[in-house]
Amino acid sequence: MIGHDSGSHRLSARRFALLATTIAGFGGAALFVAPNLALHSGAIGTPAQAQDLSARAQQLPQKPVGFADIVEKVKPAVISVRVKMERPGNSNLNENNDNEEELPFPPGSPFERFFRRFGMPNMPNGPQVITGQGSGFFITADGYAVTNNHVVQNAESVRVTTDEGKTLTAKVIGADPRTDLALIKVDGGSFPFVKLADDTPRVGDWVLAVGNPFGLGGTVTAGIVSARGRDIGAGPYDDFIQIDAPVNKGNSGGPTFDVDGQVIGVNTAIYSPSGGSVGIAFAIPATTVKSVVQQLRDKGSVTRGWIGVQIQPVTPDIADSMGLKEATGALVAEPQPDSPAMKAGIKSGDVITSVNGTPVRDARQLARRIGTMSPGTDVTLVLVHDGQTRNVTLTLGALPNEKRAANEPAQHQEQSTDIDVPKLGFTLAPASKVSGANANGVVVTGVASGGVAADHGLQVGDVILDVGGKPVATPADVNESVADARKQGKHTVLFRVKSGEGTKFVALPLGNA
Repeated sequence: MIGHDSGSHRLSARRFALLATTIAGFGGAALFVAPNLALHSGAIGTPAQAQDLSARAQQLPQKPVGFADIVEKVKPAVISVRVKMERPGNSNLNENNDNEEELPFPPGSPFERFFRRFGMPNMPNGPQVITGQGSGFFITADGYAVTNNHVVQNAESVRVTTDEGKTLTAKVIGADPRTDLALIKVDGGSFPFVKLADDTPRVGDWVLAVGNPFGLGGTVTAGIVSARGRDIGAGPYDDFIQIDAPVNKGNSGGPTFDVDGQVIGVNTAIYSPSGGSVGIAFAIPATTVKSVVQQLRDKGSVTRGWIGVQIQPVTPDIADSMGLKEATGALVAEPQPDSPAMKAGIKSGDVITSVNGTPVRDARQLARRIGTMSPGTDVTLVLVHDGQTRNVTLTLGALPNEKRAANEPAQHQEQSTDIDVPKLGFTLAPASKVSGANANGVVVTGVASGGVAADHGLQVGDVILDVGGKPVATPADVNESVADARKQGKHTVLFRVKSGEGTKFVALPLGNA
């Protein structure tokens, strides 16, 4: 939830004052215009004055008075999607889904609470059939339609309702959880369809969202593009369009249109502290939809290019500790075994700054760019390591379907031989002295609350592999590398750390320690 600035009261007061002044101004204008309107009726003034007023009105710039023409054009292609699935008894629904249980009583009523708690013949505690609802839209006349993966995921049956009220059976052709897109197919007819836009919308452009919020099919809302390139933490390929057209539960999978009636995005998520629309919704861009849908239609799944590296952003602290001029690019935390990156000689600490001559702004942009390429594609990367730049050419592999298992953090300390690192806020022990840890590196055995290490995310069980670019095997090695960094006048020192989430770099500020 976004908090309120305690200093906003004065600003709000000024805005209110301006609003009051504006309203007063309009009031004055109304008092002034009213007599002139009377001229047209002949009560006051001359016919010449009335004609002059009419001519001036015709000279005003013509502006659209609504979106009715666009809605009439695109609304027939939008469908309501309803699914059925079975779930085990006494399990919880996924709160991120647009799914809800069918009950004979209003939500929140005493009867509904009673039956949920105790169960009855018409509400068995065993396996239950639940339903979900969302939106979608036809993209071809022969019945291919787009919706969200989370709308049809695990569905046993899918039915769609057209704008004309016809209910038809659909089948899932394929789905892509990483982008939350799915392609479904309805047979037996020729359907109205809409086109995915070729152009990227501008911030401030008008948009229309059409869908099935709360089961109210065929609902149209309007707004503007609020922002582009949003990362909401949904996945490595986040590149959402933010809109302020009201979007609610059930709008998932529905289209967002521009004023030409083309689909600029697929509605997939909202920011909502209350559960309803607060004017912040996110849509998958049409460019992403095109790429994913084409693969789903051709082969039922999506394959993506893969380098095989764990990457992370280059923060200002990391850039300072590595001697980089700018905090840009994607930092390689660790190349994965037998990956294209390892075969090409990419190492931990390399910073990828461009792909095929196009600069890479950050790790997220690199992941998106490589993910849009097909396996087998040759790419040229520019790398920076220890201030030296080099080019590497490699052939992309195919992104594995499942992530590799993360390394488990060390659990138990056998000996109390911890050594403190002054003013960095953690204690260390050799990995060989901690059960469950590998032989390499130094294990974090304690983290001071509120200390530098804690503030930067280090946890007990993390394994420090190297400090300042040098491998470490003992706490003394860590202290020595930290001391060397201070002698060199550095403000931060770079730690390469292995945790349960993988390997990453952490830049810790040295201060006056």
